[in-house]
Amino acid sequence: YLEAAGVECELYARVAERANLVARIRGSGDGPSLALLSHTDVVLAEPKEWQRDPFGGELVGDEVWGRGALDMKGQVAASAVALATLARESWRGSGDLIFVAAADEEVGDGFGLQWLVEAHPEAVRADFSLNEGAGDRIELGGRAFYLCATAEKMSAPFLLRVRGRSGHASMPSIADNALVKAAPLVARLGLFAVEPQIIPEVDGFLNAVLGRAPSAPDALAEARKVSPVAAELIEPLLAMTVSPTKAHASDKRNVIPALCEITVDVRLLPGQKPADAEATLREWLGEGDYELENTEAQGGTRSPIGGPLWDAVQSFLDGDEPGAR
Repeated sequence: YLEAAGVECELYARVAERANLVARIRGSGDGPSLALLSHTDVVLAEPKEWQRDPFGGELVGDEVWGRGALDMKGQVAASAVALATLARESWRGSGDLIFVAAADEEVGDGFGLQWLVEAHPEAVRADFSLNEGAGDRIELGGRAFYLCATAEKMSAPFLLRVRGRSGHASMPSIADNALVKAAPLVARLGLFAVEPQIIPEVDGFLNAVLGRAPSAPDALAEARKVSPVAAELIEPLLAMTVSPTKAHASDKRNVIPALCEITVDVRLLPGQKPADAEATLREWLGEGDYELENTEAQGGTRSPIGGPLWDAVQSFLDGDEPGAR
């Protein structure tokens, strides 16, 4: 489709069946480059849970039914159409316009953009980029707002280990059940709370919606006065979040476990590090016979608010829907 419109295209693949497309309209000068980022893979779907074939891509009325229609084949299609249209019109910017359709994002197995950046950095290097994750139009208090994300939380899960002594389930008194010992710690994590803070991105959101930025303790209540949606949007952005999500203990019904492992999903605010989270978690859990290990750290980007790309989005919005923020 893109080559037929005159767009320069290259495929890059770590394995042949998982190729990434990098398409480009080369600039006429040395101006800044812009990358439109996307991914073509989707999360799993259980057909029995769907009213229609999840991979059918059926058009029903004015809606596309299919896994990935929102995340994110709609944006893949929009970007491809944009490039093809510009190429047919012989448009040239002063810098390169790049379109990346990556093969892996949902699983993170190293076939997609992460691999491209490491193996073919020259193919995807850009001064500015647009990706999924925001862009929605919402109405709050009768006014229109378009969400624009300049930062993201870091995913930094932890493994909580509690050890005991194994034994037969018929004789619980002579064992030391690690699962039972872990239970109060899991309950404690379920109540996790820290002092809220207003980071620059949330300050921008509150100023746009409220015309001012209230103090951190009052932010949620003030946002809720405007709309429940406003409160839902900012609540997880006021602090790191902690959610126990997986537990593994004994593999047999009749064996008391000597080890219980709890997976804890932790999301950090931009600027926070896993070491900071570990200290906070240990303080929350208190002293005890447990181990805490950070298992990975992904994401956690932050770009400045404002600048040429922001101004371009704002300029388009002013013309498309005057009065929207």
